[in-house]
Amino acid sequence: MVSFSRRSHNVFSKWLWTIDKVILFVSLALLSIGIILNVTASPAVARTIHVDDFWFVRKQVCYVLASVAVIFVLSMFKLRTIRQISLIGFVIVGGLLVLTLFFGFETKGARRWISLCGFSMQASEFMKPIFIIVTAWLLDCGKKYDYFPGMWVSILLFGAVAGLLLLQPDVGMTLLITAVFGLQLFLAGLPMLIVGIGVAGGIVGLVVLYFTFPHFHARVDQFLYGSDEASYQINKAMQAFQNGNLIGKGPGEGTVKLNIPDAHTDFVFAVAGEEYGVWLCIVIIILFAVIIIRTLRSALKETNLFVMYAEVGLAASIGLQAFVNMASSLHIIPTKGMTLPFISYGGSSLLASAIEVGMLLAITRQNTASEDKDLY
Repeated sequence: MVSFSRRSHNVFSKWLWTIDKVILFVSLALLSIGIILNVTASPAVARTIHVDDFWFVRKQVCYVLASVAVIFVLSMFKLRTIRQISLIGFVIVGGLLVLTLFFGFETKGARRWISLCGFSMQASEFMKPIFIIVTAWLLDCGKKYDYFPGMWVSILLFGAVAGLLLLQPDVGMTLLITAVFGLQLFLAGLPMLIVGIGVAGGIVGLVVLYFTFPHFHARVDQFLYGSDEASYQINKAMQAFQNGNLIGKGPGEGTVKLNIPDAHTDFVFAVAGEEYGVWLCIVIIILFAVIIIRTLRSALKETNLFVMYAEVGLAASIGLQAFVNMASSLHIIPTKGMTLPFISYGGSSLLASAIEVGMLLAITRQNTASEDKDLY
């Protein structure tokens, strides 16, 4: 008989008593909310492609089950294993990003998706958590070993990743990874002069992106002046929030979602606002805030630099992506085709979010950091 007491030495008992149960529960709650919202948001989209109403729902349930499995499996690994997985993953996903440029299929003016064994995937989604762990490892090694230029190696890798993303082009993901990497560099002790130069360079970079990438140019113009299809989607999203008001119109009673092309992905937050009201939107924001604040509090107490860099990076990635999606739906920032972690429909998005939280749970487990003595 398996024992789950604190004194038991079996794998499951150790996992149960060392895992951050709050982050685990919140992540599962967000995945559940995602299924509920897709039940009402996706049927209208399914009809436009001539499949049955619950085609997307069935796929979403499969993705969620796979994501839960990924979370539980990754959360059981030690830091050494997490680093090894990330290093191997970086090579594989980097190769997929290169292949996407040549063999990927184009959607809305960008080549971000590639088909593998009958499944479509967005490799850039998986690069986020993997790159965060790899850079955290490099920055930590740079502090531990004087002979190893960890910061410069991580900067070179960032340049390669950013270059591949911009060639797709995926400006939003590039900006997200840049922001997270910049935060990690700041924590690693990047001189304030270089930080200032980096901020100035970032501003210049945004101007260059505006005049270089038509898609980015159009999104900014739409936000500032209001025109084209993107404005139509935003107007409908705002109408959905107005219809929902405080308590919502009720599950399945939303009507504005029928006219939002990406209601189950980019604008799923608007569906939550229309059918369940402000209260569910606030709940979703609170759940994301719990993950971020709890992780940052843990990072403040951490003495293992690798764990601290990784914790902050993963928390920032989840938080920034959630903010971009929700702020876009509320017309606070220009629209960006970025999913809401754990909630939006999509296998790549859900599995990438699962990898993030699974790795986060692994590196925040009690006593895990104190056992971290190996370089590899």
